This record gives sequence, structure tokens and C-alpha cells, in this order.
Amino acid sequence: MRKLGMVGGASWNSTALYYEHINKGVARRLGGLHSARLLIESLDCEDDYAAFHRKGDWAGGEAVILDTVTRLVGAGAEGLILTSNTMHKHYDAVAAAVAVPVLHIGDAAAERVAADARGSVAVLGTRTTMTEPHVRSAFEKRGIRLAPIEDAWITEVDRIIYEELAAGRVVRESQRKLKTLITELGKKRVEAVVLACTELVLAVDTRANVLPVYDTTEIHAAIAVEWLLGEPEQARAAA
Repeated sequence: MRKLGMVGGASWNSTALYYEHINKGVARRLGGLHSARLLIESLDCEDDYAAFHRKGDWAGGEAVILDTVTRLVGAGAEGLILTSNTMHKHYDAVAAAVAVPVLHIGDAAAERVAADARGSVAVLGTRTTMTEPHVRSAFEKRGIRLAPIEDAWITEVDRIIYEELAAGRVVRESQRKLKTLITELGKKRVEAVVLACTELVLAVDTRANVLPVYDTTEIHAAIAVEWLLGEPEQARAAA
């Protein structure tokens, strides 16, 4: 089994989901007492991550992430994942800084959506992820149309993520709002919704909505399992 380095803590709640998904995936494949070989460096979400976003200091945040991946590779990580969609804004810099594969969350999710022949999706996440190309472009280059999201909804989804879910709080009213948004998107002939924030699955039931819902946390973790076990093309393509 290979050894995977994880940049976590953005937030720790979704990092915990990754840890569970990856270890359960390895156990299902190998049986017995098998678990994943992981190196995890978990950021302090407040000081190492969110503070840079509030200031718009993307270069400062990127420096923290580059220091982190360098330490993980130095400690023996043979591949890496960034356990946050928003963090993939720094993917190109990370991939250029290390000599190991970095599994891209957007490519993993877009491959799954394309395999299901979805022609259009709505991408939900932080304002950065909903408006910038670091995840969206993975869908566009596969010919998948991205549905526009009204700015008021972008603001509210971003608020729910940063004020509630990243802090581990699941608020019933926010769950209702997200369900309303997904219902509205369904009326606009959107074929599926992509939860392009690794915390959103805490508030959205992927099985109980009017549209198919793709959870990037689960999808990214599944690709990580394939890579850990040296399994086929999809994991290699995602690297």
C-alpha cells in the first residue's frame, strides 16, 4: 500500500469524514484489520486558513499550504490530497512544488459526473469555489454546463459554510434553505448538484433531494483509496 499525505483542518469536520471514508474504503477492499497508511497535517482553520481568506491574502494562505505539503513529502508521503475544494485554488502551486501526485478533487468529481452522463450541474461551495475556476473548470473541460447561481444564494451558502458548518454546527434553518435552493435549481432543468465544499454534506442529505447530489468529499476519498491500493486508471488520471 502506498502512503498518502493529507492537508486537513479546513475544516477538521470534513477532514474527519475523509479519514473515515478512506479507512473504510481500504478495509472493504482488503478485509481483516487493514487500514490506510496516512500522514495528516491538520491546519488551525482559524489562523492558518480562514484568516487569510478574510484578508484576501491568498499568497499568505498559499505559503502555509506549501510549507505543509513540503513537510508531508519530507515525512514520506508518496502522494497528496488537499481536503478542501477552496484549497484547490492553490492546486497548481502545490503540484509544481512537490514531486509526487496530487489528487485533484474537481477532476475526481467531474469524472464521476461525466460517467453518469450529466449534461449540466450546479456547483455549490464557498464564494471562491462558486465563482473561480479551480474546481469549475474541471466540469467545463468535460463539456458539462454549469448552471448560474444568483449572488444572494452564493452569499448565503458561503455564510452557512464559514459561520456554521466549518465550526461543526448544523442549523436546521440552513438545511431548509439548502433544500430550497436545490429545489429551485431543479425547476431550472439543472440535472444534478455538486457539493463542492467538503462540509456541505453535513447539511445536505445526498439521498433525499429532487436532484441527484454529488458529494465531493466522498468522491475524492474514493479516488484516494484507489490510489493507495494502486488501482486503476481513474486514480492515475486524477493525479
